Amino acid sequence: MKRKFFTTAMLVGCFMVCLAAIADLNGKWAGKLVLGDGSQYPLLYNFKVDGDKLTGTALTPDGDVQIANGKTDGTTFSFIVTTGGMDIPHTGKFYGDSTGIDLEINGAKVHSVLKRPEEKK
Repeated sequence: MKRKFFTTAMLVGCFMVCLAAIADLNGKWAGKLVLGDGSQYPLLYNFKVDGDKLTGTALTPDGDVQIANGKTDGTTFSFIVTTGGMDIPHTGKFYGDSTGIDLEINGAKVHSVLKRPEEKK
């Protein structure tokens, strides 16, 4: 009986930690995309997590666009951003204080690290 109680308590605790991690993905994340030719582009995302659904916006050369097909399991996530007539798949991993993200552009994967932008005082 004690073993069942302990196991249940541990599972509930792990579940709560996972929910806390999901909640932390919410909000603004910024970074830069550096392509093979050295050109750089700013990245800015505003994520909203609701259960396993990821929504929000991404800043593109076309302005802010909606994130499509967003999914998360707590630590990994995926979504699509459409800009310039192209669908750009994104996959990422949430680390708490940073987020690693991979974009697939014209068949090539590009990696970037996102951090929360510092608030201006």
